[in-house]
Amino acid sequence: MKAMVLTEIGDLSTNPSPLSLQDLPLPPLKPDEVLIKVSVCGVCHTELDEIEGRTPPAFLPIVPGHQVVGTVIDRGSEAHTPIGTRVGVAWIFDSCGECIYCLSGRENLCPQFRATGRDAHGGYAETMIAREAFIHTIPENLSDSAAAPMLCAGAIGYRSLRLAEVSSGKVLGLAGFGASAHLVLKLVRYRWPDVRVIVFARNPAEQEFARSLGAVWAGGFSDLPPEPVDSIIDTTPVWKPVVSVLPHLKPGGRLVINAIRKENTDRSALLDLDYACHLWMEKEIKSVANVTRTDVREFLKLAAEASIVPEIREFSLADANHALQEMKQGGVPGAKVLRIG
Repeated sequence: MKAMVLTEIGDLSTNPSPLSLQDLPLPPLKPDEVLIKVSVCGVCHTELDEIEGRTPPAFLPIVPGHQVVGTVIDRGSEAHTPIGTRVGVAWIFDSCGECIYCLSGRENLCPQFRATGRDAHGGYAETMIAREAFIHTIPENLSDSAAAPMLCAGAIGYRSLRLAEVSSGKVLGLAGFGASAHLVLKLVRYRWPDVRVIVFARNPAEQEFARSLGAVWAGGFSDLPPEPVDSIIDTTPVWKPVVSVLPHLKPGGRLVINAIRKENTDRSALLDLDYACHLWMEKEIKSVANVTRTDVREFLKLAAEASIVPEIREFSLADANHALQEMKQGGVPGAKVLRIG
C-alpha cells in the first residue's frame, strides 16, 4: 500500500516536508481486527504535535492520521463486520478494557490508551488495520469527506461542550475558530438555539466565518466582547489566548482547553496569569483528554440528525505536507481532508 510516512521528529518551519510517500507491506490481520480501504482521512492539528515532538509517536517510522473513513475489505477470524461496511476510525485506537476508567465509560483516561496515528499506524494511507471494537459505522447521510472531521474535531468538540456544561440561555465563548470550533458552533445552533456564542479569533477571515455561522459577536483576543460568558472552549495551540480570554468569564465560569498539547513558543504568557483577574471568583480551568467511543458515536448520530456539514478543503494523499503547512500557518477556515481512494 502507498502511505505518507513520518520517519523523524522535527519542526515544520525547518523541515516543510516531514512526510514521505512510501510503499509499505500489509501486516497480517489479528483475529479481532479489520482491514479498511481508506477513502479519506482528516488532517488534525495533533499531527503537528506528533511531527514536532510535543506528543511524539510511540515508534518510527509511523503512518499518521486519526480521522479515517473507509470500507471494510477483510476481517480477522473473530471479527463480524460485513465486508463492504463503511466505517470510521477516530483518535482512540484502543484501550485496555479492564481498568477502572474503561469499566466506568472513561476509557479516554485509560493508562494504556493508544492513539491512532501516534501509537498505531493511522489513515494517511491507502489501507489501514483497526480493532473491530473501536471502529464506528458512518451514518448514510454523511459523505466520506464530511464524516472525517466528525471523528476528531467534531467528537472532541462534543466532549468539550459537555465539560463546559452548556445549556439553554447561557453564553458560550469560543477561543480559536478552526475545524473543531466551527463544528461546535453548528451543533450549538442546533441543540440550543438561544445560546449566544461569542468567538475570539486571530484573523478577520475566521471572525467573518464565525459570524456567518451564527456567532453573535466575533473579534480578536484583545477585543472586549459585548458581555461576559458562562464558559469558554479554547481550541488554540498556544497559551496567550487562554490568558487573554479568562477575564471575560463570569464568576463560577469554566474554561475548557480542547488540545492534546500546547506549543511552548509563548510559555511566557503564563507569567501574565494574575490570580485576582483570571481565576478568582471560583473560575476554573479544565482540560479535555482524548475521546471515548461513546463521544464519537453520539456525535456522529447528532451530526446526521442535524445535517451538520463541515467546511472542507480537500488535498491528495501526496499533498499531505502542504495541508499540514497550511494548518500550521492558519488563516484558512474549516477542516482539511486528504482524498485517498
